[in-house]
Amino acid sequence: MWQVAGQARAVSLLERSLKQGSLAHAYLFVGPRHVGKMTLARGLAQAVNCSSGEPPCGECGSCQRIALDKHSDVQVIGLTADENGKLRTEIGINQIKEIEHSSSLPPFEGKYKVFIVDGAELLSNEAGNSLLKTLEEPADRVIFVLLTTDDRLLLPTVVSRCQRLELAPLPAGEIEAVLNGRPDIEPQKAKLLARLCHGCLGWALLAAAGDGLLEQRAERINKLLEVVWAGCEERFAYADQLATRFSQRRGLVWEVLDLWLDFWRDLMLVKLGCAGSVTDIALGKALVGMAGDYSLAQIRTFIADIRTAREQLGRNASPRLVLEVLMLGIPERRGATGKTLAAQFSVNYG
Repeated sequence: MWQVAGQARAVSLLERSLKQGSLAHAYLFVGPRHVGKMTLARGLAQAVNCSSGEPPCGECGSCQRIALDKHSDVQVIGLTADENGKLRTEIGINQIKEIEHSSSLPPFEGKYKVFIVDGAELLSNEAGNSLLKTLEEPADRVIFVLLTTDDRLLLPTVVSRCQRLELAPLPAGEIEAVLNGRPDIEPQKAKLLARLCHGCLGWALLAAAGDGLLEQRAERINKLLEVVWAGCEERFAYADQLATRFSQRRGLVWEVLDLWLDFWRDLMLVKLGCAGSVTDIALGKALVGMAGDYSLAQIRTFIADIRTAREQLGRNASPRLVLEVLMLGIPERRGATGKTLAAQFSVNYG
C-alpha cells in the first residue's frame, strides 16, 4: 500500500510501470518540501523489492526494513556534515562516486538497488556530471530517484535522463480531512495547519507532532513584526543576518521570504475585506490592527518586492544587496493606531 497521500496520478503511473515491467532506470520527483517526494520514493523502493503479490504491501520483511532505513539495497544520499559537524552546502563528488561503485554490484538482499538523491538541486557541478555518466549507462536492477524542489537548478542533461513526475500540493480541504481523521489533532488546529502547510501534508503532520515547526514560524513572524516597526539600522542588521544564512543554508532564507509573502498577502486580504481567506487564521488581531496603517498600493508593491528578491537570489545576485534593498522597501505606515497593536502582539500557536 502506497503511503503517500493525494498523489494518485504519480502512483498510478508507477503502478502501471510495475505491472508492465517498464520501469525507468531513473526518476525525477519534483515538488515543494514535505509534499511527499521521499514517501513516494520509499514506496517505489518497497514496491520493486516487495515479496507479496500486491506491492508495496508494507508488511513483508523487505518493506518493513526499507521503512526503517535498514535495507542494504536502498540508500538515501543528501547533505552530510563536515569534520566540524557543520552541514555542507553541496552534495559532493565523493558521495556520487560511492553510489556509482555500489551500483556496479548486484543487489545484496533484494531484487533492485534503489538510490534516492534527496535535494538533487544541491549536487555540485562535478557531482552532477559524474552522476550523468552513470545515468547514461545504467546497470541492471538499479533505479535512481532524484528528489528536488526545482528541477531548473539541475543540469538539463541529468533531467533529460530521468522520467519526471511532479507532485502537486494538495487542496487545504483534503489535508484538513486527513488531519481530522487523527484523534490527537483538534479540529481548530487541523484547520490552521491545513492552511499553513500550503498543500504539503508532511509539514502539517510534523507540525502536529510537535516537531518545532509552529514554534519556528511564531519566532519568524514575531521577528517580522519587530523588523517592520524598526528603523533602518535594525533592518539592515536583519538583512545582514539573512545574507549570512543564505551563504550557509539558503533554504532557510527561502522559507523566511515565503513567510513574508504569506503575511503581506494575508494583510492584503484583510484590507480587501476577505479575512476569511487568510492563510494564517491565528494572526487575525495583528492583521486587523495593521491593515489601517497601509494603503492597498503599498501592500501590493511590497509583495512584488518580495517576489523580485526571491527571483534575484535565484539568479545568484548578491544576497546582501538584494536583502538590503528589500528592507528599504518595507512600506511606511500611514498612521499610528496599528503600531501599538502589532508591536504588543506576540504570535503563539500553542
